[in-house]
Amino acid sequence: MDLNEDYRILANVTSDALRRAAEITIDQAKDAVTTLLRFIGEDPTREGLLDTPRRVAASLLEMNSGYQESEDAAMERIMTVFEDGACNEMVLLRSIEFISLCEHHMLPFSGRAHIAYLPDGKIIGISKLARILDYYSRRLQVQERLCQQVSDALNKHLQPKGAACVIEAHHSCMSCRGVGKRDSVMVTSSLYGSFLEPAVRSEFFDLIKE
Repeated sequence: MDLNEDYRILANVTSDALRRAAEITIDQAKDAVTTLLRFIGEDPTREGLLDTPRRVAASLLEMNSGYQESEDAAMERIMTVFEDGACNEMVLLRSIEFISLCEHHMLPFSGRAHIAYLPDGKIIGISKLARILDYYSRRLQVQERLCQQVSDALNKHLQPKGAACVIEAHHSCMSCRGVGKRDSVMVTSSLYGSFLEPAVRSEFFDLIKE
């Protein structure tokens, strides 16, 4: 990955987050990683770590690519809407894999999401549900917010009769440190519109069970 090219692109985007990123040079980012290596007691000059600062900077850019496009621009690109083929029944994409970074410790949390909506005369391509999740997960996150943002986006930009998102995830900040509970799974849900009705809610949760 050409980090200089990445930052040239970032500098041309007008969002506040990207403007802040563009103010940081590649050398400053690498120096920050080098400082962290020293902080944990490592020698940044040893062979195995010589290129680590660049790799870490590159991986952070990749895993946080959701900052590289404003929400409105991303949803306009993703939400290709079709009226032909619209139905009156639930549309559900189940078990969508994702990885995000916890904003509290910058450690990964990963799992799967179940995203659904009830059309109101309009539908989107099924892959777009996964792309919405990807956009919001590729930034520093908490699971509760991520879940809400996905259903919010569907509700706002597609305007269905109802929208829903359930996320199940393992958190490294809980398994690799702290209480050290490796098998725990966090579950969050966000429901809008018709999904708040008992019958629709029940159907949705029945469908996402394996």
